[in-house]
Amino acid sequence: MQRRHFLTCGAAAAASAAFGASRLPITKAVLLGMLPGQLSLAERFALAREVGFAELEAPQTDDERRAEEIGRAAADAKLRIHSVMNGDHWRFPLSSGDPEVVAKSMKAMRTSLRNAKLWGADTVLLVPAVVNPQTSYKQAWDRSRRQIEELIPEAEKLKVVIAVEEVWNKFLLSPLEFAHYVDEFKTTSVRAYFDVGNVVLFSYPQDWIRTLGKRIVKLHFKDFKFAQNPQTRKREADFVNLRDGEIDWKEIHAALGEIGYKGSATVELAGGDKAYLADVSQRFDRILEGA
Repeated sequence: MQRRHFLTCGAAAAASAAFGASRLPITKAVLLGMLPGQLSLAERFALAREVGFAELEAPQTDDERRAEEIGRAAADAKLRIHSVMNGDHWRFPLSSGDPEVVAKSMKAMRTSLRNAKLWGADTVLLVPAVVNPQTSYKQAWDRSRRQIEELIPEAEKLKVVIAVEEVWNKFLLSPLEFAHYVDEFKTTSVRAYFDVGNVVLFSYPQDWIRTLGKRIVKLHFKDFKFAQNPQTRKREADFVNLRDGEIDWKEIHAALGEIGYKGSATVELAGGDKAYLADVSQRFDRILEGA
């Protein structure tokens, strides 16, 4: 019996180790803004494919002709646009007490939803609210919820998910709260867009992943690092390239495996040339492989 128990435990440990080392079923995406701006759209998208990316996250595009150009270029490069990043949620937050500001924000979201439909994207990223001296936390919660509720029927009609993100907006400051905010909508048309780098300053991204679980519809990948400024001798923090910061990527790999995440992850860093993008892509691969 002891020998049988030992062999069973050994087999389980081996299986667990093999699972931990397996590649996550995640599709690699890159921000449109990371690709060299001096190149044409066709050249930028071809470069993204060449260095190993299969998908793209594009910004809200108000100009319909430009939006069509982006869609054609992506299709020609066989580079799927999986998500649209709303462009006006900071300037015109849904949580504002000014009706004119909210109207501009709602207009931008409707543009983003139409972009998504045009491009075949299934998600629009939205920073839902901004807490500031003029907007209390509860006001941010209630106002943003009311506006998003108004957008849900249109999102459902277009088959696009509104994915809310925590992004240093002094709102949704814990994974429990983020989960509660999403759950209150009682629809799969509102889910979580989780950025692993945005929470490192005050918590651990693997904890957020395990807590949010199936609520996560999309991911942003970037790293975050604390360093001492040699001149001021003060600790400073900044976003850095993948695997150059404080994030425990093996824990991220384990957490994503535990929740069974299958979808897209977009790297969100500063842009660069072909060599830089190829290096980012390789770092991305190592994360997905659990290396």
